[in-house]
Amino acid sequence: MQLSKRFFAMNVLAVVAAVVFTALAVTLFMAAYTKWFGPAAHWQALQRTVELRAWLADIKNDALMLSFDRLLDASFQQELREKVKVLGAEAVIVEQREVVFATTDLSRADLEKMLLMTNAASNGETLRLGSGDYVVARADYVRPAGGQGVLFLLAPVPGETDVFVILAFLAAGCFILSFLLMNGWVTYRFSRSVIAPVSRLKEAAQKISEGDLNGGIPEEGDGEVRELSRALEVMRIKLKESIYMQRKYDENRRFLLSSISHDLKTPVTAIIGYIEGIMDGVARTPEKQQKYLDTALAKARLVNTMIDDLLLYSKLDLKQLPFHFEKTNLEAYLADCVAEYQHEFARHQLQLNFIRENEEPVYVYLDKERFRRVMQNILDNAIKYTDRRPGRVDVVLRETATSAIVEVRDNGQGIPPEHVPRIFDRFYRADPARKTTEGSGLGLAIAKQIVESHEGKIWVTSQVGQGTRVMISLKKF
Repeated sequence: MQLSKRFFAMNVLAVVAAVVFTALAVTLFMAAYTKWFGPAAHWQALQRTVELRAWLADIKNDALMLSFDRLLDASFQQELREKVKVLGAEAVIVEQREVVFATTDLSRADLEKMLLMTNAASNGETLRLGSGDYVVARADYVRPAGGQGVLFLLAPVPGETDVFVILAFLAAGCFILSFLLMNGWVTYRFSRSVIAPVSRLKEAAQKISEGDLNGGIPEEGDGEVRELSRALEVMRIKLKESIYMQRKYDENRRFLLSSISHDLKTPVTAIIGYIEGIMDGVARTPEKQQKYLDTALAKARLVNTMIDDLLLYSKLDLKQLPFHFEKTNLEAYLADCVAEYQHEFARHQLQLNFIRENEEPVYVYLDKERFRRVMQNILDNAIKYTDRRPGRVDVVLRETATSAIVEVRDNGQGIPPEHVPRIFDRFYRADPARKTTEGSGLGLAIAKQIVESHEGKIWVTSQVGQGTRVMISLKKF
């Protein structure tokens, strides 16, 4: 619900609740009053009112049987005074809108009010006269000379005026008190669900503007405030990720520059040396010149490979390389990879075998092109570091309940235990004496990035003198 509608609804609820509470308080008061003083108090008041109206009607009817001149007689007026005195009532005789007889003092305003608010048929009308309520009966007379005469009979209405005054004050007090309490509750709720969260959002925005992106923004408040909190939290996370990616990008850029300047120095120097040898006449024969050119070309290709590996690793590290996964029969895929490398291994006097330990086909989701780079890097390392001749490299496929395991094992010299944890580091070589080995030093680092992008794991076990095992775990589908 929108804040404006919510605030309006809460105020309406405050008014309704105040009215309901007031009605409940009045009801309880009347019930308590009736219990304490008994229902007879109300019944007696009602009975007294009915009796007064009947008595006043009798006196009025008796008076209507007389002429108006008889009403002006002193003996009748004395008799009338005695009758109304017994009832606790009053009598007023008016001629030509002037009082000619009255058993009580009557103001001009009350007289005019009675003349205006009653008529000849009035018999028991209730009027507010002075500070009290009265039952009024009226008898009209027509004078022979054309004038008008009126007899008013008044009796105070029996009842608990004080009770009703108290009831009125009680109702007003209850309404005001309950309305203030409900309004205070509405203000508290509004403050708790809107003002306080907005204040915290302001503090969070201030921290973000100062560069502090570590503090999370909780989703609190109602309606638009909660949506604003969520939007600011998303903005904070994206800003933090953006800054992290920017820093990582800068770090990678610096790393690439330093790596290129360090690792490309040797092949570039070699290229320059061979070209200068040709230009200076060191290579005098066509055969020697061709050998120099072939060597320079090989070094140039090595430089190109290193640059490609650096760029590929940088994109993988920054999550900027797209992957296209498809359901793949892993057994057929590995068999194809092994067949592709058979000639290369035979040229280096190495035996490459594919061993399938699973009985049924194993399916995984692969980006075939990217994963082929993983197999290429691992098999290239096996060729470089398997010193025994003839050597043997096995690609083994097996499975567990949830995973497919690809293992590439060789019978080479192995890796010392202290070097195994750093095998997947960038530009790391386990044997310092092999610094001149062709390659970028990023093969296993790239393989790890690609395998992890497949939600898999890659690890190495090795024993010196017995060989190395590179294992990859992928989820089955």
